Formats: sequence, C-alpha cells, structure tokens
Amino acid sequence: MSSKKLITSALPYVNNVPHLGNIIGCVLSADVYARFCRAQGYETLYICATDEYGTATENKAREEGMTPKEICDKYHVLHREVYKAFNISFDYFGRTSNPVHTEVTQSIFKELDAKGMIFEEETEQTYCEHDQMFLADRYVVGKCPFCGFEEARGDQCDSCGKLLQPTELLDPKCQICQNAPARKLTRHLYIDLPKLESRLKAFQDKSMDKGGWSNNAISVTKSWIANGILPRPITRDLKWGIPVPKAGYENKVFYVWFDACIGYISATKAVRPDSWEEWWQDPENTQLYQFMAKDNIPFHTVVFPACLMGTEKPWTLLHHINSTEYLNYENEKFSKSRKIGVFGSDIMKLDLHIDLWRFYLLHNRPERSDSNFSWQTFLEDINSNFIDNIGNLVNRVLVFYNKQFENGANKPDFSAEQIQFLEGVKREEDKIVSQLEKVQLKEAFNNILALGRKGNKFFQDQEPWARIKTDPTAAKSSLIALIYLVRDLGILLSPYMPETSARILSLVGAEAVDYRDLGKWEAIQTISIETPQILYKKLQPKEIQKFKEQFSGVQNTAVDPIAAWQDIEIKVGLIKSVSQHPEADRLYVEEVDCGEEQPRTIVSGLVKYYKPEELLGKKVRIASNLAPAELRGVMSQGMLLTAEHKKKLEVLEVDSAKPGDRVYLEGGEVKPLAGQISIERFQEAKISIEDHVVQISGKKLMLDGADIRTQNVVRGMVK
Repeated sequence: MSSKKLITSALPYVNNVPHLGNIIGCVLSADVYARFCRAQGYETLYICATDEYGTATENKAREEGMTPKEICDKYHVLHREVYKAFNISFDYFGRTSNPVHTEVTQSIFKELDAKGMIFEEETEQTYCEHDQMFLADRYVVGKCPFCGFEEARGDQCDSCGKLLQPTELLDPKCQICQNAPARKLTRHLYIDLPKLESRLKAFQDKSMDKGGWSNNAISVTKSWIANGILPRPITRDLKWGIPVPKAGYENKVFYVWFDACIGYISATKAVRPDSWEEWWQDPENTQLYQFMAKDNIPFHTVVFPACLMGTEKPWTLLHHINSTEYLNYENEKFSKSRKIGVFGSDIMKLDLHIDLWRFYLLHNRPERSDSNFSWQTFLEDINSNFIDNIGNLVNRVLVFYNKQFENGANKPDFSAEQIQFLEGVKREEDKIVSQLEKVQLKEAFNNILALGRKGNKFFQDQEPWARIKTDPTAAKSSLIALIYLVRDLGILLSPYMPETSARILSLVGAEAVDYRDLGKWEAIQTISIETPQILYKKLQPKEIQKFKEQFSGVQNTAVDPIAAWQDIEIKVGLIKSVSQHPEADRLYVEEVDCGEEQPRTIVSGLVKYYKPEELLGKKVRIASNLAPAELRGVMSQGMLLTAEHKKKLEVLEVDSAKPGDRVYLEGGEVKPLAGQISIERFQEAKISIEDHVVQISGKKLMLDGADIRTQNVVRGMVK
C-alpha cells in the first residue's frame, strides 16, 4: 500500500456560507480520513481551497455592491472560520485567486494545447439581453432533455446526473431575471475528450476496482461514459476568471470547471513550492483520495483526470472517490435567505460543543440516499448513542475505580473471562481499522459505538459493585480491562471527535493518538487515572425546541389544528412482523399491513416499552401520509402512533376495525386520500388525550362510529 495519502475535499464555492450538508459532504468526511491516516502513520497531505472564479461570484458581487475580489476576500475568511470551528485539519486551505493557481492552470492548458488536445469552435451560447451578458451554464435553468426534470441547470441535471450544455435545455430561463435567453455566436476553446476515451475507460476500471469507489460514483461515471464522451468547452465570455494565454482570447477567461479541480494542485504548490511534484507526479508512491457531494462526481472521475492525462505527464490520478448524497433540513432544502437550516456561521454562535455536531453529522452521513437533519433525531441520537453509551461508560468505570482503588492501574492477571473480553475488543478494533482503510466512515463509526455498548454490558455482567465485597482483586482486574477499552475508545474517536478524544485520553493519562497502539495493552505498565468528569450533559428538549424554532424560518404565527387535520391521513395497520433495527438499539422495524397492495415498513422507537411479541399481531393507528423518512439507514413509510405523557407510553390499539380503515374527526367524514405531508405539519394538529379520549381542539377522533380511547394514558399527546 502506498505510504503517501493525498486527500482533497471539493473546493467550496466562495459566494455562500457553508451549511451542514456542505460540511458533511466534503470537508468533514475528508477530515475524518485525514486524521485516521495520520494516526495510522501514513505521510498525509489534506488540501482544500475556496473556488473563487465565475459568474456566480460576479453576480454575488453585484448583489452586495462589491467587487468580485472583495466578495472573495470576505467569504474566504468566513469559510476558513467555519472550518476552524469544526476542527477541520487542513494541511493547507488556499484560494483559486492565488497567482500560483493562475500559473499552474495556464501551464496545464499550454501542455494540453501543445499535445493537440485543444481546438477552437464557433458555437451558439445563451445570452441574456436583459442583463447584457453571456450566461454561465448554471445560470440557465430549464427542462432536462433526457429525463424531463423541470429545474435542470445548464451544466448538469441534478435528477438524472447528465452533464449538459445550456443550449440543450428545453424552455430555458435566465436564473437572474427569469427571462428567456437568446443565443449568440461566439468562439471558444474545447478540450478534445473523445481522444482520451479508451485511456479514460481503462483508468476508471482500474481505479474503481483498486480504489473501492462509492456506489453512486460508480453508477454516475458509468452512465456518463455509456452515452459517449463529447468535447467540453474550457473558455467563457466573462471578466472574473483566469486569463486565457492564447492570441485572440484576451477578453475571455477559463471556464470555472476547468480551473477549479486544478486548484488542488495549485494549493499544494502554494504550500509546498519545492516538493509539490512529489505528491502530484508520483503515482507509484501516492494515492489520491477525493471527497465531494454527488453533483461533483463526473468532474472528478471524467473531466479532471482527462485534463491531466492529455498532458502526457505522470500525474497522480484518482485512486478513491468518496461521494455523499444530499442532507436536507427538516424535510426542506437549506435556504439562507428564508432562514431555513443551520449554517456554519450559526454554529459558531450556538452553545453546543462542536464535537456533538461532528458526531451527529458523521453518524447520519448520507452515504446511500439523501438524509434529513431534524432537531428531534439530533437530541435522541446524541443522548442515546453517545452520551448514554460512551459517555456513560467512561464516567461509570473511572468513577468507580477512583472510589475503590488508589490512583493508577497496574496490569493485573486477567481471568479467562476478562481475556476473552479483551480479545473480542481487539477483533472489533481490527475490523474498524480495516473499514477506515477502505474509507467506510459510517460503518467504522457504528462499530466504535458498538464497542462502547460492549463495554457497558461487560461492566453490568462483571458487577464490580457486588464483586468488590467478595473478590476485590477480580473486581479491580475487570475495571482495568474496561480502562484499557476506554483508552482505546479515546484513540478510535480521534478522527471523529478530536476534542472528546483528547479529553478521554487525558482522563487515563494518555496523550498520543496512534491507531497502531490499539489493543497493545501489554505495553501499558501504568495508567494514571485523573479525576473523572462527565464528558457532556444530556441535551434537553426545551433547549433543542428553541433551536428548532430559531432555524425553521417560521415565525410565531398561530396554526389552526383543525386546518392541519385536513391534511392528515391515519389508517389502521396490522403489525405482521417486528425486528430489531440493524443500526439502532432503541428502534424496531415493523412490517405493517395497511390494507394496501404491499405492507409498509415502519420504524418506531418502542424497544424500551414493548417486547416484539407484545406488538406482533396488534392493530394500531398509522400516520400514513407522512413523507417517507430514512431513520438510521431504514426508510420508514409512516409513523406508528402512540399516546404519551411523561414516562408513560402506549400504542393506539384497535379492536374491531380492519387494516386500511381510516380515522375521521367528530362531526365530519372520511376525507379523500391526502397527499404527503411533513412531520411538522402532522404535529401542528396537536392531537391530544383528555380523560382517555383522543381529540383535536375538543373534537374527538373517530373510527367506525366510535371515539378513539386510550387504555392507560389519561391525558397527554399523540406522537
């Protein structure tokens, strides 16, 4: 395996503030891998920069009454501050407006031109008569000619993934003024990609196999290649960009897609002017890992490699691409203008430790499908999967040890049971390291959390509080085995939660973060136990509700619960099967017959309250028109309704009705089938229980002529 790891995250465009989806899609994911590589002893270089050229910057400058350079200066600082707050461990965070970038970009262009890879062509381009400008591809929006998606951009369709030219769009509109653009003839330079098709295909096949590309990267790339590679324009009629060093093109600049990826190389040269080629032109000893969201895939698997290949120099080409799906916010798109969603600048002001943000984003990383940030899952995930798990283990083990024994934990003679426990820990650690080598970030993180649960179970099984009275030596050795695990958890967490890792390691007198020390307990002579501290206090619902309201974009306007009910559909469902969620200890996955052609998959948090056999065969109420939501990797097609009050909970059972029967409001009738709604719209109905009767604003919910009643919950809310 190559000793050098060259890691990049997609260059963030400089005209905006990064939101949670931007952060997990690129820089945070790459940061985890970079931190792991350093802890594993690899020579590592993690490079990024702000992408500063193009029409989007010009327009943002126009909006804010600034020059493009002033806009770039402003937002580069903002991006840098956000990433610093997130503890992103760049080796260098540069800018494409750096003169070094101009030098490197122009040099690669000249090499391509000298090899006959560049040709000139006169074509029609979209031109806005209203704004008096040629329009960059992404500023033309229309209908995709391939899949019919109504909001395809002029460079790419976000629905089918096809790369486009703006002139291919149907019913195009200027995104700035919404007028239909005209077409004007203009001359541009093109890179002759078809000349490289066979070499590209061979490179991709090898890299997919050896590098273990993510599934969406493979499918997008193969789809793009299957349709045949076409020449791509590399110049544009703009002012803000890198000048084209060719006669006749003095008033044009390089297309931003051409120069942006070269930004990885120029940023490396900026920070390592004398040794950048040891990284970018040493393919035998360097592996290139690139992180991005799915919309950037073809530029990194097709276009950028082709631009490098065309120079015929020995470039370090892509080894592994790691691309995420999108993260939405409370079932909506992030919008700074509408104040919907949490942005990096917001997080710097919130009183929540940055490692808790890192934990949530990495634990819910959108790897196989789009995922959704919600404040409720933020609270539950952090409290149950980290604080009640690893936080609880660290505190209970160290508190109990400090209380019963003198400071320090000399290696004891372990019992066979304790040796078996530590051997099991070592096997899991080896598995985690193997997963991180393959950049399986989410799977590795889940297994780290599983080790925490393993430790908590061992603590319970060993019962040191009881054993201390009869066999203090055995009690002490069981605790020391757990202290070894705590130390290793501190190491394992270092790529994901670096400050938390440092705190855990300091509690057991360790400092170095070296993955190669995992499981090497024979080298530990003494562990110095510091005074235990609670890692984090549990998040409180009132605090989280305040944040939810702050970032919802919704003002405090009253919502009529009866009006909200008109959008809600509740059906009777028969639970056909119940199984433990594969990724969450507190969740069940049920198959529920709602009187439809196929049973629905429903995810519910009922593990604490019901055994599987207590749910199997029950008829329950299902909120059946909620938009499907991915809950820890399983798509839930509705919500099993429960009555709740404080710590009391019961499912809303049904006796006589049949699957598919629908609930209606007193004095009304069964409504026509409703369209999909968000969980927030469901909550606006404020379905409550008073004296065992389920109601909305004093009106009873009915089924088959009878009111719906609870058995145990006298008053409370339906959730």
